[in-house]
Amino acid sequence: MPVLTSQREIERIATVALAEDGRLDITSQLTVPRRMKAGGAIEYRSGGILSGLPYADEVARSCGCRIEWTAGEGDTVFQGASVGVVRGELADILRAERPLLNLLQRASGIASATRTYVDAVQGTRTRILHTRKTAPGLRSLDIAAVIAGGGHAHRIDLSHEVMVKDNHWHALSRSGNTLETALAEGRKRGLKALYVEIESLEQLELACAAGASRLLIDNQRPETVSTWAGLARERAAGIEIEATGGVTLLNVREYAEAGADFISIGALTHSVTAADIAVEVEM
Repeated sequence: MPVLTSQREIERIATVALAEDGRLDITSQLTVPRRMKAGGAIEYRSGGILSGLPYADEVARSCGCRIEWTAGEGDTVFQGASVGVVRGELADILRAERPLLNLLQRASGIASATRTYVDAVQGTRTRILHTRKTAPGLRSLDIAAVIAGGGHAHRIDLSHEVMVKDNHWHALSRSGNTLETALAEGRKRGLKALYVEIESLEQLELACAAGASRLLIDNQRPETVSTWAGLARERAAGIEIEATGGVTLLNVREYAEAGADFISIGALTHSVTAADIAVEVEM
């Protein structure tokens, strides 16, 4: 699995976020005296789980500012609390403000949503996972935020795990190849994560016989997950069960209690509600 949040990736995202605002802040040039010092309190107005700190730090640093944090990545923050202060010249703070907040708000929204799902399955063995339904160019931010919220890493890219889904099943059928052959080739290449999405009992039988390490039970009711999980574990001791598709906060515990080791939820990242975080500047 690749390094999830490398410094290079943090710098790339910060650079892109700043580039969207152009090469200069013309309004600040016209209104803000040079070398005027300031500090800006970072207020978490909505409250929740705080995430995105390394990215905010890099935006601030790139603008010649620094952030003094009073809360850490993954901390629970009460509504309206200050989580840190950004310091530097006022013009630099104003340039950093919106990109910095965009990253903090998105990451903290994802982390807060993830925590609600993690809390909902507390006491079970189930782990909450992200999917690849992330914002283009922001996958490392999104996944780091899921982890900050108590979730776990799933497939980060296409190169480190096998994941046979419906279109791959169709391709195998049309080509005359077999799932067993495909997974065997994956093992020969040193891959241990051999995941197969199933939508029927026939696919369950084929996947277990082929040596899948995990079954993704897609868009089935919790009762079906329970039945299929039992059948799979009878046929392949130690096989992992992941429930995916149609999972909401209202039914996630039912899937956990049905025997899912993992539950992957696209809404954590594709339908995030940004946290309300603002910078209040004092000069």
